[in-house]
Amino acid sequence: MIILQGSEDAVVPPNQSELIVQALKTKGIRHSYLLFEGEGHGFRKSENIVKALESEYSFFSQIFGFEPFDDIESTLIV
Repeated sequence: MIILQGSEDAVVPPNQSELIVQALKTKGIRHSYLLFEGEGHGFRKSENIVKALESEYSFFSQIFGFEPFDDIESTLIV
């Protein structure tokens, strides 16, 4: 599971995502959690939108075992 969280999200506050992350850790489920500073429920900053999409792409490439066709930063999966 990949969780992309805005630090200023009033719809799904960061503490709710952190509870999910803790449950994933407890159950040994592979996951990634990225917190985007200054973002709300829908990301608005272009650099964060790009980072979120690239992180999802990296995550899925690692989970499903394919090589990304572009040079992107690898997302940490724990």
